[in-house]
Amino acid sequence: MGTRSTAVLASGSASAAKLLVAALAFTAAYVGVSAYDTANSAPAPQSRTTTTIRFAAVTTDVAPEAGSVAVNPLTTSGGCERAFRARGVVVSPTPGDTVLYGWRLARWSAPAHAWKTYLVDHEGFYGSRRTVSWEPRVVGNPGWYRVELSVEGGRTIRSEKFLVSC
Repeated sequence: MGTRSTAVLASGSASAAKLLVAALAFTAAYVGVSAYDTANSAPAPQSRTTTTIRFAAVTTDVAPEAGSVAVNPLTTSGGCERAFRARGVVVSPTPGDTVLYGWRLARWSAPAHAWKTYLVDHEGFYGSRRTVSWEPRVVGNPGWYRVELSVEGGRTIRSEKFLVSC
C-alpha cells in the first residue's frame, strides 16, 4: 500500500511540475509580447510641440470653463512616475438631486486603434454646481493619455491628449 501511495504522489508531483513549466513559459511569452506592444503603442508625434495638456496655473484654484477638462502636471518624486490634476465643472440638471460623475484616465492603444481605460474613479455631490478634481498617477507606463469626465445622464467631456514619458 505504501508503494502505491508513493506512485500516486510521484505522478501528481510530475503533473504539477509540468503545469508549472507551462505556466512559466506562457508568462514569459506574454511579458515579451506585452513589452513589444507597449514599446510600439504611442502614436507618432506630429511635431516637437505635440504635448497638448490644457494648462491652467497649477498653484491657483481657478476653475476651468464648464464643458471642458483642464489637466495640469504635478511635481513628482522622479523616475517614471507622473501625477496630474484634472479639473472640471459639473452642473446639475436637477439641483435638488444628487449628481453622480466619473473620471476615466484613458491610454491610447495603437494595436486596437482605440482609447483603453487605464484608471477610473466615481464620485458624487448634492447641489447645483461644483468644481471637481481628480489626481491620477501613471507609473512606468509611458504613452498618450487623456482624461474623461462623465456625468450620469449627461455627456462625457474629454481633455486634450497628452504624452507621458520617462
